[in-house]
Amino acid sequence: MKVVVRDDAGLLGVETALWVRDHGHEVEMLSAPHGLDSLTGEEITEALHGCSVVIDLSCQPSLAIGTLTEDQGFVIDEEELVESWLRSTRRLLQAETAAGVTHHVSLSVAGVGRAVNMGVFRALQAQESLIQQSAMAYSILRSTQTFESAEDMAAVSTEDWIVWVPPVEVRPVALTDVAMLLAHTAVSRPRIGVREIAGPEKTRLDIFVRAALR
Repeated sequence: MKVVVRDDAGLLGVETALWVRDHGHEVEMLSAPHGLDSLTGEEITEALHGCSVVIDLSCQPSLAIGTLTEDQGFVIDEEELVESWLRSTRRLLQAETAAGVTHHVSLSVAGVGRAVNMGVFRALQAQESLIQQSAMAYSILRSTQTFESAEDMAAVSTEDWIVWVPPVEVRPVALTDVAMLLAHTAVSRPRIGVREIAGPEKTRLDIFVRAALR
């Protein structure tokens, strides 16, 4: 079985591809650091040729979705983010249908179903709804923050050289564990639903970020 991992050239995509290969399946990367719009239809069609499963890791919170400013901190154009992620996901789903793909796996963020409908959560909610309403069999995996994301979280929370992180409770998870579960989900039957993954230990977000920065 051929599995295509669609990502933005990050570490998670590589880890996921390696775990898919460990399951004994063919895997190919469809990486576009500047978004799916930077790829031609021919490039997408070629990558999906003979593909059965697509793992989409492209719509994830990162520094690439906004701008760090001195006076306002991290700023996101919410409307543009929603439209961009929906456009990318819609185009990918259409290409998958044309190629005969039978299973779409998407990575989301834990708590999306319970979070307020704004910012990144609004974009993720819209993306999940689009996938669920499509004709494609799907599995959605929601993950908590990874240990490897601590520095990015600190960067978007820094103002005047001070890192402002709320003391909320989190359960960070290892990036490798997320990659393993994504690969297992991809080579299994579609869930037609949502699954969440979180780390085994609870901690406060500010403590988690402080420890990572040290």
